[in-house]
Amino acid sequence: MCSNALGQLACRLFTKARLQWPCARKQHRLLNPRLLVQNGRMVSHSTVDPAEVRKFQALASRWWDEQGEFGALHAMNELRVPFIRDNLLNVHSVQQMGRPLSGLRILDVGCGGGLLTEPLARLGADVLGIDPVQDSVRIAELHLSHDPALRGRVQYRACSLEELIEEEEEVKEGFHALLASEVMEHLADLNTFIDSCHHVLKPGGSLFITTINRTQLSYILGIIFAEQILRFVPRGTHDWEKFISPVELETLVESTGFSVQCIRGMLYNPVSGTWSWQQSTAVNYALHALKRMEDPQPHRVQTEGENVDEAAHAAGQ
Repeated sequence: MCSNALGQLACRLFTKARLQWPCARKQHRLLNPRLLVQNGRMVSHSTVDPAEVRKFQALASRWWDEQGEFGALHAMNELRVPFIRDNLLNVHSVQQMGRPLSGLRILDVGCGGGLLTEPLARLGADVLGIDPVQDSVRIAELHLSHDPALRGRVQYRACSLEELIEEEEEVKEGFHALLASEVMEHLADLNTFIDSCHHVLKPGGSLFITTINRTQLSYILGIIFAEQILRFVPRGTHDWEKFISPVELETLVESTGFSVQCIRGMLYNPVSGTWSWQQSTAVNYALHALKRMEDPQPHRVQTEGENVDEAAHAAGQ
């Protein structure tokens, strides 16, 4: 029995979650087939979910309101900016007073209003922010116009990652790092997205992802608590079925030609409005991976006949 107010709230949350919990849900979505390469060009499915675009189109004007719907993302910069900076410095050993990321070219995918784009540019990086929501890009450009010092290091484009790849000129040099912060849970095709990330990064380039685990706790905190009770996130922002576990994400990333360097748990405190690193990845987590210098050769299962033929060929040499 729950004897105090906090316990009663927990009981109500758990009961409500049990009632809404998709117990009979279908098996988690299958990841789509890999990208195809035809005539030297990548042919992809779209990673953009039109329903997600509509959600963020309605919220575009509020990106830079730190007390509004994106307040938690503003606060997340306290963790994600140092996480990106420190891991890039470990890889590239770039050192310049005041601008430690000078000389690095970064792609911020799903940049929204530029909440993460601008801080990284202030650290010296050249950053391209892309987003399929045109109004979000306009807000990002408007905010950038108030800081002339950043104009030479930040560019924005209203497009998806696969659309950027189709233009080729933008990506032929490759990027030192790609960011997908709070993006994975809004995509239509994860396989195409990770393949596209691999395509635009230089060998040894860094992939940074922050996203939400698919657990009962993330359902309670991320859907029931954040959207329906406290409402500091607009109702309907997240679809629990689109969340991806660290194991699934690591498997996908590793199989695409990356080497995962670290995965760290994150937790948001809505009372204090702050984020902290956690041992547990049960709710939010961050991942850093490196594009392998040489892509692994695909595994091929030999038939018994092939083994015999190869042995005979070797004996005859």
